[in-house]
Amino acid sequence: MDTISERCPQGWPEMDRSSSVLLTKRAVDAAQPRGERYHVCDSKLAGFALRVEASGTKTFVVRYRADDGGRSAPRRFVTIGRYGTLTVDEARKQAKTLLGAAAKGDDPANERGKKRREITMTKLIDLYEEEGCFIQRGQRQGEPMKERTKAYTLARLRHHVGPLLGHKRVSEIGTGEIERFVRDVAAGKTARDEKTGPRKRIIVRGGDGAARKVVRDLSAVFSFANRRGIMTVNPVEKASVRKTDNRRERFLTLEEVAKLGAAFDALEAEGANPKAIAIARLWALTGCRRDEIAGLRWSEVDFERGLLILADSKTGKSIRPLGAAAIALLHAVDRDPEASFVFPAELGDSHYQGTKRLWPKVIQKATLPGVTPHTLRHTMGSTAVSSGEALALTGAILGHANLRSTAIYAHVQNDPSKRAADRVTKKIANALAGKLRDTRQRGDAVR
Repeated sequence: MDTISERCPQGWPEMDRSSSVLLTKRAVDAAQPRGERYHVCDSKLAGFALRVEASGTKTFVVRYRADDGGRSAPRRFVTIGRYGTLTVDEARKQAKTLLGAAAKGDDPANERGKKRREITMTKLIDLYEEEGCFIQRGQRQGEPMKERTKAYTLARLRHHVGPLLGHKRVSEIGTGEIERFVRDVAAGKTARDEKTGPRKRIIVRGGDGAARKVVRDLSAVFSFANRRGIMTVNPVEKASVRKTDNRRERFLTLEEVAKLGAAFDALEAEGANPKAIAIARLWALTGCRRDEIAGLRWSEVDFERGLLILADSKTGKSIRPLGAAAIALLHAVDRDPEASFVFPAELGDSHYQGTKRLWPKVIQKATLPGVTPHTLRHTMGSTAVSSGEALALTGAILGHANLRSTAIYAHVQNDPSKRAADRVTKKIANALAGKLRDTRQRGDAVR
């Protein structure tokens, strides 16, 4: 029997060449996700393969050479469909048809590209959901979006692009349409507040911020379409629109942190849920993102070294040094031996999610309108830098991606970043406790 390397056209990315595999239902079911995308080629039908994403999604694909084949002929790649929507036999039948047409000199991928160039924007967004929701930049480039990021991205596209451009064919979209689209979203033409069911509403906000976010999403969709041969240019790139927020990131002064701490104390005295209060305090004391604390597991807390070892943060695995105040707060949490989460939900197996109800009360009592939990992350960073901490140490506290190496984990208990976390957290902890005099006298500029 031919080996996979013999049966597959050259150029298959991340190919599994370990053995011959006849793609059957059993073989497809047995293909498990890995850390990255890979392909399993069929041992019987050359050019037919299964693509397995890191997320576990399985898709049937074919690859061939156009123009009657030959080594100099361009390679073509065609997606047949997802496993589950198609059976293995149905996918194999379609693959035979496509490969048979290619053998006769036709170019099925090019023909499909021509048809796709006439699809509407709504259909393009549907295709992007199925095949294109991957991170475009940074160290995690090429990895699937996290589920919540994907949901928010698609919601913005469907709520803004759908009403204004959804009916247009992709070939009709140019820079003029993009600029007009951005102006309309900024002017609030897509904003709506609609009741969709008992205790359910769809609230879509327009404005400049919404326009900037959705035009970034739209640029990613067009880049995807360009890679698929559906479009030849990305009209967003040449459009006269602002693609970044360029806003000044809000952070709290230590006096404002003191007001926040007083609000925590007052709400706790009034009977607020202690889990919500503890989560909010840890936001301030660690600089972590919201779900990094709300969804924290005990397995990610290393008391001995004074670390959080987050298995799956926004930037992947991330290691954060903890200050003494944060460690003391975690030690004080009542641990449920049955729960893996530090802050388990009141019902079910998930983590506690009631901070959304607490936070509006906090900022109202503290008279800090517009402050969000993410503001506390900026506050940790600004406090560190203004106190004289090096940018590298501030990056370590905040878990920036370039400080995630194994070497740093091995030595972080003796690393200056741990001592920096102690110094910065002490200032914020004193401010939360209303000890501003102590903060200024004993924790002045960090040396």
